[in-house]
Amino acid sequence: MISTVLRTGAIRGDQIARGLRLNTLRMASTYLVENSKYSFLKDLGLGKVNSGVFNGEWTGTGEVVKSIDPASGDVIAEVKTGTVAELEKCLEVGTTAYHQWKNLPAPYRGEIVRQIGDELRKYREPLGKLVSLEMGKIMAEGVGEVQEFVDICDYAVGLSRMFAGQILPSERAKHTIIEKWNPLGLIGVISAFNFPCAVFGWNAAIALAVGNSVLWKGAPSTPLVSIATTKIVTDVLKRNNLPPVVTLCQGGTDVGKKMVADERVKLLSFTGSTAVGREVGVEVQRRFGKFLLELGGNNALIINDDAPTDMALDAAFFGCIGTAGQRCTSTRRLIIHEKLYDEFVTKLVKRYNNLLKRVGHPLEESTLYGPLHNQQAVNNYKNTLAEAVKLGGKVECGGKVIDRPGFFVEPTIVTNLPHDSPVVHKETFAPIVYILKAKNLNEAIEWNNEVDHGLSSSLFTSNIGSAFQWIGEGGSDCGIVNINTSPSGAEIGGAFGGEKHTGGGRESGSDAWKQYVRRSTITVNHSPDLPLAQGLVFE
Repeated sequence: MISTVLRTGAIRGDQIARGLRLNTLRMASTYLVENSKYSFLKDLGLGKVNSGVFNGEWTGTGEVVKSIDPASGDVIAEVKTGTVAELEKCLEVGTTAYHQWKNLPAPYRGEIVRQIGDELRKYREPLGKLVSLEMGKIMAEGVGEVQEFVDICDYAVGLSRMFAGQILPSERAKHTIIEKWNPLGLIGVISAFNFPCAVFGWNAAIALAVGNSVLWKGAPSTPLVSIATTKIVTDVLKRNNLPPVVTLCQGGTDVGKKMVADERVKLLSFTGSTAVGREVGVEVQRRFGKFLLELGGNNALIINDDAPTDMALDAAFFGCIGTAGQRCTSTRRLIIHEKLYDEFVTKLVKRYNNLLKRVGHPLEESTLYGPLHNQQAVNNYKNTLAEAVKLGGKVECGGKVIDRPGFFVEPTIVTNLPHDSPVVHKETFAPIVYILKAKNLNEAIEWNNEVDHGLSSSLFTSNIGSAFQWIGEGGSDCGIVNINTSPSGAEIGGAFGGEKHTGGGRESGSDAWKQYVRRSTITVNHSPDLPLAQGLVFE
């Protein structure tokens, strides 16, 4: 109301000041954590003001930040963030804890991870609701994200008894070559707002099982998820009389830069933008550390002329609008065979228009489409659409900011742009999809591969030859190469990550655990002689 009146110039300066004071008082006294409607926040141990640092004890003497519900603009609670000095304490504590943790038998470490998974199961619903409230994704996705953490804990329990090295033949008689995998030390995790719980889980469960300690810096705009998740994990450690092998330091850019530069962080796992990830990679490499980068994605879904179109329509709809287009695997480009193009676009536009009936607060069960995360995301959405239209794009549906509290925008379809348009080649973290018309599969694959990123991709086809072309050496150059399913989302059993400007890192399943360990190649001589390799005689 105040901003509207300011534009009209209809009230005096003293009235403006009084209105601002009243608004400030209202915001200060109506934090959602104090509202019984959000009682799950207190179930998670959260209060009006929360400490954002855990180093064995909860503290935080840095800037006090407000956590905002992106669906309403209301303040959820406050967080006392950490300073560089408090990060230093976390580094010291985490490094010391590692030396005790690494000496425990791996299956025992797995048992602790199993208990963490069980504890997460108890809090799956309230923690999932918090993810939805603070990030903005719908409740099914919020609860599903916590389930991912539970699932990777189960995976890590098995891994704790299985991460074996090889025994290899030697060219020398009575010699044996052995591989052994040993932990690295303290693992740093810097996670992003869009998966504020799961990304930490993917890293932490595996890192802990193979013998590392973990230091976490969650996204600045989702600090409550970081705090609540850390409370659940560290309560398990305390019950087992274990040192704080998981520490947390919510903080600003200075905290992140210190984590990146510090040699005690043996592996730095970073999830975020390509621009920042490039800087992170350079800085960590400067000190010869290890890094794991999960960066952007400009993901394509290809619909071939023999595609099962109903399935493809469902996949496109979810891939484009799930999490309001804020997944790193969200579908940014639909590449449709010219024979199916017109009918498919018509059907998808109809789906989009019907979706507007399901826009709402993420915690409402009827909601299928929630808000963007913040005002910056809304601005990026508006600027990108303005650029697309200027370049000749046609907005088939959507294209506007929704007039309601929070950061809601209409999911948008853009056509009439060439496949190599600059705006098509740019990742925008918003529900915008560009639809392209291809003559054949070869052309579609070429367009899939021509962008800088290489995270996720999918082909819908009924032809086995096309399927194997897609996954072969002449097919998709992405890290995730799906067939007849959405490019959006992934199971924990496979390694998650991408190529090119996506960073090359791999998290979660398969053999992604190898990034959290160092390989020792051991030659054992069990003979009475000392023969040299390659038959070398040195005398």
